Amino acid sequence: MKERTVTINGLSKAYSMTGWRLGYAAGPEEIIKAMTRIQAHSISNVTSFVQMAGVAALEGPQDCVRDMVREFRRRRDAVDRMLAEIDGLTCVKPKGAFYAFPNVSFYEEDSFKIANHLLEEAKVAVVPGEAFGEGGRGHIRISYATDMETIEEGIRRIEEGLKGYGG
Repeated sequence: MKERTVTINGLSKAYSMTGWRLGYAAGPEEIIKAMTRIQAHSISNVTSFVQMAGVAALEGPQDCVRDMVREFRRRRDAVDRMLAEIDGLTCVKPKGAFYAFPNVSFYEEDSFKIANHLLEEAKVAVVPGEAFGEGGRGHIRISYATDMETIEEGIRRIEEGLKGYGG
């Protein structure tokens, strides 16, 4: 399988480097060379300080990754529990991200409308599910990449904002 396997990964989530767009690919030399030819003409290189941060992340102690996995699991479980307590919401428990994607279609099918309502009335920012394609209609995306106090306050505001939703 080694000759037929290409591994592609990034450092965004494991090392809290979201937005830095640093990743890697490993695989058979001929495939990596072909990928490099395409990449070299379609995107620019990652800035040097981000490359240095990536090296430090990969070569440094790894216990921080285990600790953050545990912390994100705790946050995910709290978000899952809190969302389940809101009338009319359903949400599949996330397995590999720090976002929840609850179904809010009980209140509104148009996720842009409900996201705007929550921003204006509840003062909480969510991403309309439709930003991810038609399959996101009736959903919103909520990040739990923040502290528990902020998560709890945000979901409390979402619940209050949904109670007052009139379409």
